[in-house]
Amino acid sequence: MIQPWPLIRSEPAGDFRIFGIRKDRKVSPRTGREHDFFVLDSVNWVNVIAVTPADELVMIEQFRHGSNTVELEIPGGMIDAEDPSPLAAGVRELREETGFVGTDARIIGQIFPNPAIMGNTCFTALVRDCRLEHAVEWDAGEDMRTRLVPVAEIPQLVAAGQIRHSLVVVALYYFELWRRGLPGVEPVK
Repeated sequence: MIQPWPLIRSEPAGDFRIFGIRKDRKVSPRTGREHDFFVLDSVNWVNVIAVTPADELVMIEQFRHGSNTVELEIPGGMIDAEDPSPLAAGVRELREETGFVGTDARIIGQIFPNPAIMGNTCFTALVRDCRLEHAVEWDAGEDMRTRLVPVAEIPQLVAAGQIRHSLVVVALYYFELWRRGLPGVEPVK
């Protein structure tokens, strides 16, 4: 049976504004040997599946500096300390990035972005009946274009490599599970 590795000590190894690095010293329960592990500490994130009354997803195109590419994504971002919940953060991110607001907001999934080296959680929020009601409020480092995409086109966009952000693909999968009404996920009404 796989056992947790006991922590001997943990110390900061770097602070880089949007994430920190820590060095954990742990003991293998199998061998008893000590090992160092480096973990990226980041706040939790939220992605938003925003659906219009016409069964379109509110999506954004933006330049991503890690890949040096323009990516088709869903709205989302970091959960701020002032946000009372992941759902509130998702509603805020949707409004700020796209100007859209909606109803019946709920969390439909959560994952660990990369549990091998990261300790945070990414939540997937669903917001229905979305309509454009506000001007966008981008951060200084953001530059986006809002795009409405019919839900029926999403599988082809993923298959064709037009949607490549892994956390967006996971959020879209949670949305598909929700639409199918699988156990544990409320079905479409």
